Order: sequence, then C-alpha cells, then structure tokens
Amino acid sequence: MKILGIGNAIVDVICKVEDNFISQNNLTKSTMKLIFDKGEFKKLLTNLKIEKTVSGGSVANSIVGLSQLGNKVGFIGKVNDDEFGSKYEEGLKKEKVKYIYSKKKEELPTGTCLILVTPDSERTMCTFLGTAGKINESDVDVDAVKESEIILLEGYLWDEGDPKKAFEKAITNANKVAMSLSDQFCVDRHKPHFLDLVKNRLDVTFANEQEITALIDAKNFDEVINFSKVLGKLLVITRGAKGAVAIKGEEVVECGIKKDIKLVDLTGAGDLFAAGFLHGHVNNLHLAECLKKGTEMSSKVIQQIGARLNPNE
Repeated sequence: MKILGIGNAIVDVICKVEDNFISQNNLTKSTMKLIFDKGEFKKLLTNLKIEKTVSGGSVANSIVGLSQLGNKVGFIGKVNDDEFGSKYEEGLKKEKVKYIYSKKKEELPTGTCLILVTPDSERTMCTFLGTAGKINESDVDVDAVKESEIILLEGYLWDEGDPKKAFEKAITNANKVAMSLSDQFCVDRHKPHFLDLVKNRLDVTFANEQEITALIDAKNFDEVINFSKVLGKLLVITRGAKGAVAIKGEEVVECGIKKDIKLVDLTGAGDLFAAGFLHGHVNNLHLAECLKKGTEMSSKVIQQIGARLNPNE
C-alpha cells in the first residue's frame, strides 16, 4: 500500500448560511469549533437546509483524492455501527479506499461535522466528534502501518489519552510519517506537542501560513522560511492567494495559485492539496511538480460543493 491515512471518521453535513448566522451563534468564521453536547449540535442544524452529506474527515478526504489519482490507499478511522457509520464505510469503499476498521456498537454515535458555507465561500466548521475522537491503540493495525510507504495523520485527531497513544503506535511503526497541522485552533491547543512532532517525529508537515506562524511564534514569513531550512525536513505551506511553498533544507520551491477559477466552497482545499502533493511525493516527482499537482487538486475542489472531487466533472 502506498499511503495509509489515520484520522477522524466524520460525516460532513454541508449547509449554506448567511454571515449573520455565524455571528448569532458566536462562531468564528473559517475556524473549527468542537462541540461536546449533541443537543447543541442538533440545535445548530435546526432550520438549516442540508446541501450535501458525505463521508468526510480531513485525512479521509486526502486519501480519497489519492485514490482518485490511482494510488493504492487505506484508511483507519473509528465509527459506530449505526446509520452514519455504515454510510461512512460505503462512501470510502466506493472510492476504492481499503477501510481497515471493523465497526461495532459504541457508546457514542459516528462523528459528524456541520460545515457552514458563507457567501464568500469560506467554511466554518462545528464538529461533534462522537466515537471518532475515541480512537485508541487497538484500532491501529500495525501490519497495515508497516506495509505502507507513508502514513498520513491529522492534527484534528491528536488529543491526550487514547488518541495520543494511537498516534504513538502509528508513528513508532511507520516507515515515513506525514501530518497536517489541521487548524490554528489545534495548534494553539497543542503547541508544545505539535512543535515536538514537527521537529522530531514527522518526515512531512502540511500547514497553512497562519498555523505554522502560530506554531513557532514567527513575526513574519522569513522567520518561517529560516525555521524550515534549519529543520531539514519537508515542510509544505499553503499561503492562500500567495500560492504554496515547499521547503527542504536549503531548497525552497514556490508555486502560484491557478487564475480565473470560479470559487464555490473552500471546504477540502487543504485536504486535496495534500493529496496532490503526496501523489507527487510517493511517485518520486520533483518538489515543483508535487506543488503543481497539489495546487491543481485544490483548485478543482474549490469550484464545487464539498471536499470530495466528482471524477465525472
């Protein structure tokens, strides 16, 4: 297997809202909020029109993208044996992803993420992790990890207790490790741990400019570049309208964004960028080609609703 993803198995529920919905519900636009009360989650959904429901989760989105590019991939993520759990499994298998998890009855339901898309195409997420956040060591298949060229993890999944142990087991047994920092919320919450991972445990780190700047308390992007050069590992940073940059040692490669595209929904932009980049990486393409493929994939997904590409479009 080329790439094995380990992440939150979340069913995405996508809704279009006006900007005032975000402020009225005390949400911060373009970030992810964890919701621990199922009642609060249901209340948010009241009176909203659901545009699309799809098997999601950051790493799972990347893995599906990699599968669509012809790579042999797998995914480990915890679901409940309920309606959403079955839908989740079906959604991955339909995309030719090997789902390495046997669902069973759990105390908590399958995780759900409410994705609120405002008129400017920004997405604000409210996530009820459900059983996805209860992933533990026994859920990680060591053989699957060892048989993969590289594993892909997400910052969203990292938490003290069982998820941390699952992370440790995966990293310890992996040939190579890639991880996305996921969200500035995650970086702020786990800064010392994430910094240790980036410096000492990861081979490839994906981040946007805000996340990496927050992680190292940089005052400007030059400081980010200098940190990355000293790090000596592969750091891939997306910069919105400024494009993306990959840094490995003294090698710094940049790629601009695609012009003249119709922006519909930014959901999954980072996930599909990671898919395109990793496709190049595992197939031994040059950094410039990896960035180009990542940019191409993210450009496609932001012209549609949702984080999964429709191969027919």
